[in-house]
Amino acid sequence: MRRSIAVLVFAVSLIGAASLATAQKKAELSDAQYITKALSAAPKAIAKDATVVRAGKDGSMRTLREGKNGFTCMMMVGDKMCNDTNSMEFINAVMKHETPPDKVGVSYMLAGDNGASNTDPYAMEKTADNHWVVTGPHVMVVGPASKSLGYPETPDPDPTKPYMMWAGTPYEHAMVPVAAAK
Repeated sequence: MRRSIAVLVFAVSLIGAASLATAQKKAELSDAQYITKALSAAPKAIAKDATVVRAGKDGSMRTLREGKNGFTCMMMVGDKMCNDTNSMEFINAVMKHETPPDKVGVSYMLAGDNGASNTDPYAMEKTADNHWVVTGPHVMVVGPASKSLGYPETPDPDPTKPYMMWAGTPYEHAMVPVAAAK
């Protein structure tokens, strides 16, 4: 009897694992689908000539489409964004825990975001004390000059108005909403 239960539990586990693997494969976007989603972050005039890159599981970047306007569109943790060259350098510095460049950059996130901690650049999920904020369609202005805009630096901002994200960190940048969240 005990052996029958163990075999049954093992069989159910295998079925569950197979179902999960199938669901994950179905959830994987084709390159064409990925390009369409990534480009939705930018105004059409920018998206038309933007490069599109896709991050691999190992952190490498694969170019799916070459562009010619200096903008790179991509998805990070499900968020769609389109960044100018300076913003790409800023994002790279954040990812590598390095000092960001002293350059002003612009990123479009016209599809909005799924939320992020407003105090911890490396938080991956909402917790009771990391000041999670979800912002609708917006533009980000990065670089030290963004601090001179005078936007609120509160940990719990009103995401329908401009505010500073990650205030007091080297990665502080301005969030400028352009429409209501969907």
